[in-house]
Amino acid sequence: MAQHAQHRNNQQPSKQEDLKSHTRKLWVLATVPFIMVLGNSMLIPVLPKMMKVMHLSLFQVGLLITIFSIPAGIIIPFAGALSDHVGRRVIMTPALLVYGIAGLGAGISAWIIPHPYPWIMGFRLLQGIGAGGTYQLAMAVAGDMFQSEKRAGALGTLEAANGLGKVISPIAGSALALIVWFAPFFVYGLLSFPIAAGIWFLIKEPKNQKVEGGMSQYWKGLATTFKTKTGSILTTFLGGAVVLFVLFGVLSYLADILEKNFGYGEFTRGLVIAIPVLASAVMSYISGTVLQKRLAQWSRPIVVIGMGLIALAMVIEPFFATTNPYLAIGILVIQGIGTGSVLPSINTLVTSATSSKERGVVTSLYGSVRFFGVAMGPPIFAMAMTHRYLTFWGAAALAAVTAVLSWFFINEKLMLPKNLRGGGSGGGVRTMSQAQSKTDKKSRSPVR
Repeated sequence: MAQHAQHRNNQQPSKQEDLKSHTRKLWVLATVPFIMVLGNSMLIPVLPKMMKVMHLSLFQVGLLITIFSIPAGIIIPFAGALSDHVGRRVIMTPALLVYGIAGLGAGISAWIIPHPYPWIMGFRLLQGIGAGGTYQLAMAVAGDMFQSEKRAGALGTLEAANGLGKVISPIAGSALALIVWFAPFFVYGLLSFPIAAGIWFLIKEPKNQKVEGGMSQYWKGLATTFKTKTGSILTTFLGGAVVLFVLFGVLSYLADILEKNFGYGEFTRGLVIAIPVLASAVMSYISGTVLQKRLAQWSRPIVVIGMGLIALAMVIEPFFATTNPYLAIGILVIQGIGTGSVLPSINTLVTSATSSKERGVVTSLYGSVRFFGVAMGPPIFAMAMTHRYLTFWGAAALAAVTAVLSWFFINEKLMLPKNLRGGGSGGGVRTMSQAQSKTDKKSRSPVR
């Protein structure tokens, strides 16, 4: 008995050290979604200035967002599948370097080339390729490290970091544009290089990352996952895409309206745009951390309610978007709350749907549809300049349909392991190798 107690006491410090180590790694991982969101959000309030300087239309300047997001969406699944076999940081580190170098290239082009638009577009495309190997792999690492209710909290932290980036980036972009309109491009390089170093030197992964049986077993496991969970997975993917489609579409439209209709300058636009995004970030933190013990089992109703709030905001917004900026922003706060509710819940569902051996490609497919949603938002919402009600009400209908599909097709019993469904407290944090062996066994059965 005494020996057993002694052994238990000897084990306790190692668990505490493991928790501290995972917490440090989580904060390093949180810098990845933070910098990734700068890729688009920091440019949103600067788009009207870019339109004037480079003599572009709203559609053309919106393509600066699209051309970044589409290649990222295409690259993400390949990066995710490769990371399942060679490791996450081996993909994330060079991707961050490409992201930063391309940002510097865009800034230098704008600085020294008389007509820089084609060059900026080219570097934005390259930057999007770099972005394809980052945020979703950070989610996969967090899913590998954390189990039980701690996973919801970890993913909520990452989504909150992403939301914090959305809050800071329009303000930072606006402030930098007061110096010179292309200054935001240089920030990507200044931030991405130290973050890449942090990922490479501080994130450690299990040595045995390959699936037993090789690629055939890997694809067989993926096929089983998608076959048994098709409705839930596709619906969560749709939810992530719709939320970000509406968010970035509305923000790009709002940036243009604030200048044309109300005469707001760059910095003021950044502050105003940050308000609904702040609501989203705060809600992401609450959903993913404060409510982490109950979030998983409430994931489906949270998604439905969040999508309903977004739909409601889109129905009301066109009545005030061009006449009353205060009411317009207040309504978009409702949208932000909905966005911050939906994303952490969907993140938990997606990262828990499969084992750590296959998590990289599944989270990356999810990341692809998120980026495609971001890519389509600004150019489609550009139509709101001439068809405001049609555009906003179309977005409302899309959000409402997604809410209905979520209610009928998301199945927590299929997507989540039992300890997450029940919000149990058993063993909140485990090492990657310990979590991996237990989760791998569970993920092979059709129902968990």
